[in-house]
Amino acid sequence: MVRRRRRRHAQGRPEVTSGARLILAITLAIVIAAVFAVLFGETALTGAQFAEAFRDPSSGPGEVLWQVRAPRVATALIVGVALGLSGAVMQGLLRNPLADPGVLGVSAVAALGAAGAIVLGAAAVPGAVETAALVGAGLAGALLVLFSARVRSPEALILFGVALSSFAGAATALIFNLSPSPIATAEVMSWLLGSVQNRSWIDVAWVTPAVLLSGGLAILAAPGLRMLSLGEETARTSGLPMARLRLLALLAAALATGAAVAVAGVIGFVGLAAPHLVRTAVRGDPGRLLVPAALAGGLMLILADLLARMTPTDQELKLGVFTALVGAPLFALIAWRAAREWRL
Repeated sequence: MVRRRRRRHAQGRPEVTSGARLILAITLAIVIAAVFAVLFGETALTGAQFAEAFRDPSSGPGEVLWQVRAPRVATALIVGVALGLSGAVMQGLLRNPLADPGVLGVSAVAALGAAGAIVLGAAAVPGAVETAALVGAGLAGALLVLFSARVRSPEALILFGVALSSFAGAATALIFNLSPSPIATAEVMSWLLGSVQNRSWIDVAWVTPAVLLSGGLAILAAPGLRMLSLGEETARTSGLPMARLRLLALLAAALATGAAVAVAGVIGFVGLAAPHLVRTAVRGDPGRLLVPAALAGGLMLILADLLARMTPTDQELKLGVFTALVGAPLFALIAWRAAREWRL
């Protein structure tokens, strides 16, 4: 008995160690990327200015580092964590490698709610735009969960997500068409392109609790997601409360997506790509995928924002545009691989 227990313990240790090493490696990469993103920018600082910024944070160089670049990097990290976590939760819940808050329409409906709040003048009310985005994300998540409970076909789910995203896009275009203020229209358009530019520590303070809460809900759902990967029928016969699992996963994904969209606008493909970058390292376990996917999303967005603002263009590239240009080919590759698996 003692030998068997030791064998089981020894067999389980490599997976735990590999998971811990993966998290440690991504965390170290995030720290290095964040340091580079804070130190380097469109405006180059000399060594003397860096020294002045560290010596006197209220100086001009200090304002650039600690009030412009640092909160921007922190916002990119937290938004990336939210999108990576949301993508991992939805892929585990729907058992679909193509599931993503953007692809399945959650981000589009959240953007619709926030755009409506901006055009109606609710942006002057603190928290109104954020609340509208959260409500829209929650509504989209609920529709997806209800649909996936009745239709198990991956193709049908993707089509439903495309339809939901198209409807939200059309409704947003209608808002543009009926907007009485060109200023509000320009504000919504700029916001829909996605960006963490000009974000402050107030934005960081607002989005952090929402992401932490969604992370807690996702961790509570992790054992159920792991059991669900064996198949819904097997999970049911094992006593898995599907209604509770869907509720936890829905709240986690909707809260994370809504918070990300409200703070940074629409940034696509991060929730899709981040889980796939680390899925092999955790052997496809949806429960162990959550933390590495969230960290990978944060690293992706820090690097994407750094590359977007360092690209030599007359106007700074919007972060959502940059991630879409990089993420669209990746999505096509994942879809092609998934299609081959479905044929087999």
